[in-house]
Amino acid sequence: MSALASGARGLSSAPWFTSLVTVILLVAMLGIGGAAYPGFLSLQVGFNLLIDNAFLLVVAVGMGFVILSGGIDLSVGSVLALSTMITAWLLQTAHWPPGLAILAVLVLGALFGGAMGAIIHFFKLQPFIVTLAGMFLARGLCYLISTESITIDQPFFVAVSQTQVPFLGGFLSPGAVIALVVLLLAVWLAHFTAFGRAVYAVGGNEQSAAMMGLNVGRTKVGVYALSGLCAALGGVLFAFYMLSGYGLHGQGLELDAIAAVVIGGTLLTGGYGYIAGALSGVLVLGAIQTLIAFDGTLSSWWTKIVIGGLLFVFCVVQRVMGGRS
Repeated sequence: MSALASGARGLSSAPWFTSLVTVILLVAMLGIGGAAYPGFLSLQVGFNLLIDNAFLLVVAVGMGFVILSGGIDLSVGSVLALSTMITAWLLQTAHWPPGLAILAVLVLGALFGGAMGAIIHFFKLQPFIVTLAGMFLARGLCYLISTESITIDQPFFVAVSQTQVPFLGGFLSPGAVIALVVLLLAVWLAHFTAFGRAVYAVGGNEQSAAMMGLNVGRTKVGVYALSGLCAALGGVLFAFYMLSGYGLHGQGLELDAIAAVVIGGTLLTGGYGYIAGALSGVLVLGAIQTLIAFDGTLSSWWTKIVIGGLLFVFCVVQRVMGGRS
């Protein structure tokens, strides 16, 4: 019995354990939905989870790197909104070519995130405060561009928003395909490059990482620049999805991204988890929304209630695992 208990403790302390729990939870939710609602397990319903949450997956990938490094980024929702506003203004008012407008938005997002990372590192400030300031700044800049929604009717954006990419008998949107490509690139970056190893080292113990000769400052700036880039790309995908730019887009998105990363198995204190867990976390959030939509009798606020309950559970599990480690 003692050997069995010891094995169970070892299993629950494994880095992949919470990610496995998330996958089991997702499968259970899909099973419940399939048993309760006809058509819930159709292939296209599953693809729609990706289509509707492609922008969130991209933002959660960037947030995953930040949390792995031991930080937090509260600005991503506002940066997404600002990205939609800049994209819409460049297309509709300045009449920039779509490719150039998208490139400009991505560069600005990376620079915005990198600037926050530099302030956090060189001035030794808490990421919470710096990114909170970034959240207010980015949201305020939206209203300098326009206080109203800017509709996008640029032909390329309209064509992309209406495109269906055939896949396994169903279809995905171009945004969903881009999100999956971003996820694959992020997994490679996190687990097969020196930058990824530095992120885990800094998140595990910043002082030890510095003593090992790692460039902590460059890693922090790079992590927040990557988060800003992902938020900006998420804004572009959201602009494809909504065909508009608006200062109120992405309200609360930073909390959804953090929830997806935590539910996906990444430890909030940093240095522990998998970037791929962002996908399972986003799918769990999407499955909750879909279950409530299929039910038809529950208020959409039940989504927040269930997500809040799941976060409590996962935080407790992470605390228990951290104590055992």
